Order: sequence, then structure tokens, then C-alpha cells
Amino acid sequence: MYTKATILSALLAAAEARFGQEQIPVADIQALSNFGNPGQAATLAGSVPGVLLAAANPCNKLTLADEIVSTLGNDPSVISAAQKLVSAEQNFNPFAVSIPNICGDASLPATESLRGIVPLVDPAVTGSDTENANSATSLQSPFDATGLSVADVMKAQGFSNFTIAGAAAGASSGASNGNAANTGSGSATTTSSAAAATTSSATKTKCKGSSKASSTSAAAVATSAAASNNNSNNSSSGSSTTAAGAGAVSDPVTGTFAGFQASSLGLDFGTCTPTVKFEESLNGRKAGEFTFQAQDPVVNKGQQEALNPNIIFNRICDQLRNVCGAADDAIAACKSAQADLGGGAKDATTADAWNTALGFAGTNINPDNAPQAGLVGHT
Repeated sequence: MYTKATILSALLAAAEARFGQEQIPVADIQALSNFGNPGQAATLAGSVPGVLLAAANPCNKLTLADEIVSTLGNDPSVISAAQKLVSAEQNFNPFAVSIPNICGDASLPATESLRGIVPLVDPAVTGSDTENANSATSLQSPFDATGLSVADVMKAQGFSNFTIAGAAAGASSGASNGNAANTGSGSATTTSSAAAATTSSATKTKCKGSSKASSTSAAAVATSAAASNNNSNNSSSGSSTTAAGAGAVSDPVTGTFAGFQASSLGLDFGTCTPTVKFEESLNGRKAGEFTFQAQDPVVNKGQQEALNPNIIFNRICDQLRNVCGAADDAIAACKSAQADLGGGAKDATTADAWNTALGFAGTNINPDNAPQAGLVGHT
């Protein structure tokens, strides 16, 4: 019979085994000492751990791989070592995050012989078997990466359970109303905060889930009526302009966003609208597969969609704090709603409950008019 200490030791050993991924490519690059100037290979090898740490931008390892080739030349052994770096698994802590971070910059890697290679991911990630098999295949026969980022190539080969860092391919082509300006840090936005300032003067009510936010001030009730009218106007096409003056955004990646809306609960979400949608075939998902996605492109930036609602809810709460300038009680309301609904059913009822819990009851959860075959939990 196993003791608690034995089980804990086994778990810790397994977790520790997944760390240290940043050391794997080092030896191959150190072995390139006959190429380039003396000491260059060692210097490049010393840079590897930093680009594979869990907190590193995943685009950095692609830049380093390009640097290895440009510095040491295009001998097959140099190319092979650089390719292994491109395919390397970035450190990942499944106790802290649920999905890996992948580079979305279509210009990287710039070296043609390094393109079309996709990385390994932690075995704890759903779908890792598919991705890790793809990674091994890509080292032998790279996938077509014409005009595509590593993230795009991974999606094309059937794996999309990740967040995106860097410029997502195609992100600037259709996002003329505020999204194109956010291709850097994501902190710039053209959305007006006038409506948010108006609602912040009302008494703010902390939301504790869809069944717990039962009272608002008279000012919040008035705001609720206005928000209800806006939601009703958006329920069919999702394309009308709403209170804050940010026009509708239609983007091939993030979809349709009707524009800023104020919470009927008087919560100040800053420059963002934390609503979610629940649609079929988002981002190339197969027919009949419904997933959750944030509707506001600023909130959605870097995350895309997910089968697990908690992944999206967590991203929304993080963006409210890091990008949107939301008030503390609004962030607390988001976290409370996440605690209540993050483990909920993977259907439309959870999307509706989330929107209602934050003061956006009646929000159209299919603003892109996606097919609805097989949709459950929504009337």
C-alpha cells in the first residue's frame, strides 16, 4: 500500500522530469565549435536555456535558431542543431498553466531550412500525442509553412490547444478598427472609455456568479436597461455600434465584435467588454465541434478559442488586469465568475451564464452566425 509520502514523491519526480527541457538542445550546439569564430558556438549554446524557460517568449527561440545559422554557417550539422532547437519543447509547468505558448510571427524562423518544423509540447497537454508525432515528422520532412507562423502550421496539422505570442498571421488584415494597433504589446486600444466612466459613477456591485449578483443601485438599473437594448440590437447580426463608440470589428481570426458595451451591474471593465461566444468550427475546428472564445479582440489577443471554458475565463480575467485597466471590483467579479463557472458544462448555458454574471445578459453568443447544428443548452 502506497503512503501519502510515496505518492507525493512520485508526483514531484514526474513534475521535475518535465522541467529541464531547456538543457536538451545545448549539447548539439556546443558541439559546433569547429564552425564560426572561436567561442561563438559556446556563446550561442549558452543562450539556449534562456529562450526555453517557461516564461520566455516562444518567438525568441526561433530568432536564436536563425542566429545560429547566420553565425555558424549552413553546414548540415549546423542546420540540424538549429532545427532541433526549433522543435524543442519549451519548459512548461502544468500546475500553473494548462496549455503551451507558441510563436505566431509568420516571419520566424527566417531561415528557409528551419521553416515547417513544429515543437514538442508537454505530455500533460490535451492533444500532445498528435503534436509530438507531428514534431518528429517535421524534423524529417518539414510541413508547408509558406506565409505561415509556427502556430499556423501546428493548427494546419491538427493541433491548436495553445496560446499565441508575437504577431498572429493575418491579425492585422481585417482589424482596422482598433485591433491592428494592438499587434505589439496589446495594451493600446482606440476604444472610448466614456461609457465606462459613466457606469463607474454608479454604485458597483461585486458579482459572485450568475445567481449571486441580485441587487444593483438605481443607476445600475438604468444602465441595465440601456445595455439590454444594445444587446437586443446586436442579437441578430452582432454588427451594430454600441455605447462607447468603438465600431464593429470583423476579423478572420477573432471574428465579429460589436464594440464596447457597459456592464449592467455597474462594474468598470475599463476599455474592454469581457463577453464570450460559443460557436461551431472556430479557427478551423471540425464541423459539430463547439468552443468558447472571448468576443473583444483586445481581450482575445493571444488566446484564440478553447474547448475548456475555464481557459477562456482565465484569459479574460488576466487581460482585464494587464491590458484593459479594469477596476479591482470588476476583476474580483471576473475571478468569482470563473470560480463558479470555469468547471461548468461545455455548452451554451455556460457562455450565457458567464455573460449574465458580469452584467451582459442577452449577449449574442454566435455573433459570427456560425452553423448551429448540434448546439445544446441555448434557445
